[in-house]
Amino acid sequence: MDINQRMNELIEKINLYNESYYQNNESIISDQAFDQLLAELIQLELKNPLFARSDSPTQKVGGTITKEFKSVTHQFPMLSLGNTYSETDLRDFDERVKKGLEGESFEYVCELKFDGVALSFWYTNGVLQKGVTRGDGSRGDDITANVKTIKSLPIRVNSTLLPASYEIRGEGYMPITSFDRINAAKVAKGDQPLANPRNAASGTFKMQDSAEVARREMECFIYSYLGNENPFNSHSEALEHLRSVGFSVSQTYRVCASIDDVITYISDWAEKRNDLPLNTDGIVIKVNDFGQQERLGFTAKSPRWAISFKYPSEIARTKIVSIAYQVGRTGNVTPVANLSPVYLAGTVIKRASIHNANEMERLDLREGDTVFIEKGGEIIPKITGVDISARKQGEVFVFPTHCPSCATELIRQEGEANHYCPNDSGCPPQIKGKLEHFIARKALNIENLGTETVDVLFEKGIVSNVADLYDLSAEKFLGLDGFQAKSIQNILFSIEKSKGIPFRQVLFGLGIRHVGATIAEKLVLHYHSLDNLISATLDELIAIPEIGERIALSVLEYFSKPQNLEIIERLKSSGVQFSEEISEIVLETTALEGKSFVISGVFNHFDRDELKAKIIANGGKVVSSISAKLDYLVAGENMGPAKLEKANSLSIPIISEDEFLALLS
Repeated sequence: MDINQRMNELIEKINLYNESYYQNNESIISDQAFDQLLAELIQLELKNPLFARSDSPTQKVGGTITKEFKSVTHQFPMLSLGNTYSETDLRDFDERVKKGLEGESFEYVCELKFDGVALSFWYTNGVLQKGVTRGDGSRGDDITANVKTIKSLPIRVNSTLLPASYEIRGEGYMPITSFDRINAAKVAKGDQPLANPRNAASGTFKMQDSAEVARREMECFIYSYLGNENPFNSHSEALEHLRSVGFSVSQTYRVCASIDDVITYISDWAEKRNDLPLNTDGIVIKVNDFGQQERLGFTAKSPRWAISFKYPSEIARTKIVSIAYQVGRTGNVTPVANLSPVYLAGTVIKRASIHNANEMERLDLREGDTVFIEKGGEIIPKITGVDISARKQGEVFVFPTHCPSCATELIRQEGEANHYCPNDSGCPPQIKGKLEHFIARKALNIENLGTETVDVLFEKGIVSNVADLYDLSAEKFLGLDGFQAKSIQNILFSIEKSKGIPFRQVLFGLGIRHVGATIAEKLVLHYHSLDNLISATLDELIAIPEIGERIALSVLEYFSKPQNLEIIERLKSSGVQFSEEISEIVLETTALEGKSFVISGVFNHFDRDELKAKIIANGGKVVSSISAKLDYLVAGENMGPAKLEKANSLSIPIISEDEFLALLS
């Protein structure tokens, strides 16, 4: 018997049976017979590893141990959607779409918004290469071994339409049946049950043992296609093709000709959604045509061609036990209500934010009050009101005048709702918060130094400010529990690596009050170095677009404190970056103004990014899909045949690299 041939036969058979079961709801072989074939394949792969295929169905059994998840930059940012809770907002969205498309006819696709974990799947030549979490939208964690355990997710895809490289996105979830089964087992053993399916899904996909992930029987619904090459004209066309080649696409989506049809769809699913095998929290509405999506474009945070409708939040009623006051890294003091535990929207709620003193006063909260709780966006619990009819005599809760951590008198600046503690160098939660902020991904990105380690180092007195991190050595970890030589080495390596992080991230990482990542980048764009920024006056700072007086005063106050300047000098001496030459894109010409381009293929004078930059620098716009409004397709060698065919069918001018250069002159 040819072992390699037998292994390939088993793979094809098992894949066929899986497709029949998971896509067509049809069992064409008994469970026992299927298990025998899978067991045979597992044994053959163990004995003949050279013949093992990366797309083998045995990958779904799990067994890979991942000690840490590698961070991966997304090929396309995983943006969030704007939310609405009202029909009026939906009609306003519809009007914006009409205006943006200048009177063109268009249609929407409505899809249920599943309550799970957003995942990205990367395919090359039809084979699954990576599974990545959403993360912060720009970078996520590589959890490939875990996503391969999803039985309905094809590891190999056979399609003559899909290009060589593409990305599929979907919502990974724990079916309610799995959730109930796991919790029943936990309760029987006396263990703490899982809180809700959504959190359980998130935790499961980040487990280090993929065999345990496989036992939890996770699932995924696919909801979008992305790629530099797009063979589809519309979102619904893409979904239908993905379903036809083996992806699990929920058949609950609907193409809607008008906003009235969208509202009907929302109404139809208001109650029916509760009968599905997973939780949902709303509806996603997208413009169907990809070309129209391209023309509508994006805001800084979300697409202009899509919106999420959220169903009204569930409301629960419970009692306030007490109010605690949390101090954040910038000194903001936030009141948090401790509650009698109450079940709400799949979660047991014990705490709820009250935001600030104004909100406490508005609610007129008193000891022993019965309050109404709801989840904002069905995620963050908040107090929305007081049941006055149930009120008994109780003292009014009064916001503290001094910091609950360091006893420093609190400050409340004019025009601000929050109280804050000004003792930023001596208030323990502020110090820990600054350290945790400094090491974060968007700041210095010190990957192997987690918040728990920072807390240990702070509690032991080893670090008390961000400059102390660069004085760490292996000797300083001696005697600390849980730190092995390898983990210490990884921490020190990550700290050393952070010295190359650009100044804009360093400035953000310093944690200056009101200076977020965007403001930090604008300051670096204008001043280029920390020395220039420190020398800036109030009038000079205010003159920068988007830098108001509040931000400017905060920057000046930060650099006026000797302890902050001392920390900066130590960071400089350690090699941290405090200058960066970044500049805004400067137009070379307006030769391509108002023109849109799609790029496809390989070029002689430019790589793809250089060609995109050249188009933008001369006033043009680069889009990813071909539509009737496209001005040019720039064609290089080995360009995608689907784009060529579509451009010809729409009579789009197809130009070579040399013809493109001629346009510039």
